[in-house]
Amino acid sequence: MPGPHFRTGPKPELTLRIRRLGLRPSPYLLVVSVARQRLSLFRRNSPRTHQSWVGNYRWVREYVISTSRFGTGQVEGSNRTPLGLHRIARKIGAGQPIGTVFKSRLPVGLTWDDRSDAAIVHRILWLEGLEPGFNRGGSVDTFRRYIYIHGFGDETTLGRPQSHGCIHLAAVDLMPLFDRLAEGTLVWIEEQ
Repeated sequence: MPGPHFRTGPKPELTLRIRRLGLRPSPYLLVVSVARQRLSLFRRNSPRTHQSWVGNYRWVREYVISTSRFGTGQVEGSNRTPLGLHRIARKIGAGQPIGTVFKSRLPVGLTWDDRSDAAIVHRILWLEGLEPGFNRGGSVDTFRRYIYIHGFGDETTLGRPQSHGCIHLAAVDLMPLFDRLAEGTLVWIEEQ
């Protein structure tokens, strides 16, 4: 069962950031909790009002994830998971078989070809920071840091910090999410 604030919807801090940036809502919203090692999926109920649209999201499902073993942080080369507001900039791997291993975002083989320790597998949701100076631009740019939501060869590490900055997700969860979410889907990453 998700934590109490996840059941009631995204936090007010997220609403403020979205308004400040002048962003439009996306049909779905992902909220990553680093402390809980969970990712929550929200679906937008109604496109009626722009002012209160964050309140129009309802919780759908929660997934076990793995974020960085080095903690959170924005700076390039830190191997930390970046915080703040992001969106899915690119989806990579559509049409590839489950177990596909990626290097530099290109398929290079399959996990059952003796690559069970593969770092990036199945699908990639490449994130782009939306907050200039915080997770966008310069040495804090999430997109240029190659931060993804992706599959990982050793799924026994899920539920505890283990990555080098990305967000790991089990294949059984990643594959349907990849198909459901469009590029442009908003992603909020928070400590709590």
